[in-house]
Amino acid sequence: MGVSKRISDSMPDLKKKLLMAHINKKPEEYVGERLKAALMGSITLAFAAGLLISKANWPMIMVVPIFLVLFGILFPLMLSSVNALILGRAKEIDKDVLFSGRFLLIKLNSGKPLLQAFEDASHSYGVASSYFKEIVREIQLGASIEEALDKSTEFCPSEKMKRILFQINNSLKVGIDVSRVLESILDEISNNQLIELQRYGKKLNSFTLFYMLTAVVVPSLGITMLIIVSSFISIKIDNTIFFVILFFLIIIELFFISLFKSVRPRLNI
Repeated sequence: MGVSKRISDSMPDLKKKLLMAHINKKPEEYVGERLKAALMGSITLAFAAGLLISKANWPMIMVVPIFLVLFGILFPLMLSSVNALILGRAKEIDKDVLFSGRFLLIKLNSGKPLLQAFEDASHSYGVASSYFKEIVREIQLGASIEEALDKSTEFCPSEKMKRILFQINNSLKVGIDVSRVLESILDEISNNQLIELQRYGKKLNSFTLFYMLTAVVVPSLGITMLIIVSSFISIKIDNTIFFVILFFLIIIELFFISLFKSVRPRLNI
């Protein structure tokens, strides 16, 4: 726990990140778990590497630097998993942020007070409604609406939801009509999402061209040329070579699938 405490103290923003990722753990507990997981993974991989080294009759001392390198790679990766969770939550909220904002706007335009509108929005559809639940819970625990909005804005991973909550809170502090400000910011977010769709279309064209060249044209021509050249110089091509080629083609396909998923915007206009 001492090592975990020192590491967590060197990361002052870790506590905020854990709250944004909805990980209900203390920073030292999270670091300790990641440290143990990195150690176990490094030991397992180093043990496997040791078996290969022993079969090759290489010095077993090579296992030590291999373990250190593996730990140096795995531990930072496991620590940064909280960033991936924050990014995932932000994308999920962004997908429903317009729906939740418009739902809240409808409630306000129908004459309901802001607190009642938050309560209704907290029972609506989507991940974004969970932040309205947090606001209502903070208010029920004794905080003012402004304080609850400040806290939710600080720990919200979505920049779009942050903008909505900030503008609502700012309107309350200034004393202007919340519904007009909310309608304006929703129109702005909607226009920005349309721009994101246009940018995605341009990216998709270039990625599709790259995919056709890398995963379709090059493998087809490469295998054809390999068969032709091998027939001229009498090189025997067995099934092992084709299985290796198939393996790398599968890796390439999986890479492009993950690439297309990562660049696709999660929007619900």
